[in-house]
Amino acid sequence: MQGLESAVGIDKVSKVFGEHTVLKDLTFDIPKNKITSILGFSGAGKSTLLKLILGLHHPSSGSVTVMGKKLQDLNDMELREFRQNYGMLFQYAALFDSKSAFENVAFPLREFTKMSEDEIHEKVDALLESVGIAKISFEKIPSELSGGMRKRVGLARALALSPRIMLYDEPTTGLDPITTKMVNDLIVETAALHKERGLTSIIISHDVKATLKISDFVAFLDRGRIVEYLPANEFANSSNPLVQEFINL
Repeated sequence: MQGLESAVGIDKVSKVFGEHTVLKDLTFDIPKNKITSILGFSGAGKSTLLKLILGLHHPSSGSVTVMGKKLQDLNDMELREFRQNYGMLFQYAALFDSKSAFENVAFPLREFTKMSEDEIHEKVDALLESVGIAKISFEKIPSELSGGMRKRVGLARALALSPRIMLYDEPTTGLDPITTKMVNDLIVETAALHKERGLTSIIISHDVKATLKISDFVAFLDRGRIVEYLPANEFANSSNPLVQEFINL
């Protein structure tokens, strides 16, 4: 977006799998320290775009630049290290079934840092409390937690390494309206809590009503192309017929 510092730059990106072109000559920037949502019908290319931003796929042509680094210029070791800049909340939280809430959040700290156990305990306690998990639930395994609580634990784990970019993959899919509101409030609160360090939030979603309430910017992806990209408060009034069809579903 014009006048804003870019966190992610997508420049003339296409992605082809065999004979199937999923993304076609995409060019747009995702601004730093804002909440940007990418909307679109199923099969529009949202998940592929997310994988390109994470460096899990490389574009067939064009380039993806994240925090000033061209991802395709990084080798496997550099990419693995660079991914510590990301936090990811998966669609179904993707927690380790046999580990407690505490152990799930502690896992990336043990895997990627040299923190002492005392430091890990202090940080995990603070992270779980920051997303609204009471101490009484720290030792519960995922099957003992509600869907909303699992999302909270997943978010705490995603924030463990103090990421610069937070990615949300269909964060409210399959949730009831009350839990959906809780998750969306949590996304906004997380962005506000980490605003001073410039946290960028990217949401992949098809939930247009919730998205317009919590986003700063909204991009609409259709058949591999960005067909609209506007501030959220202008998106609902887009004159693009595809956008209006999507909004009015």
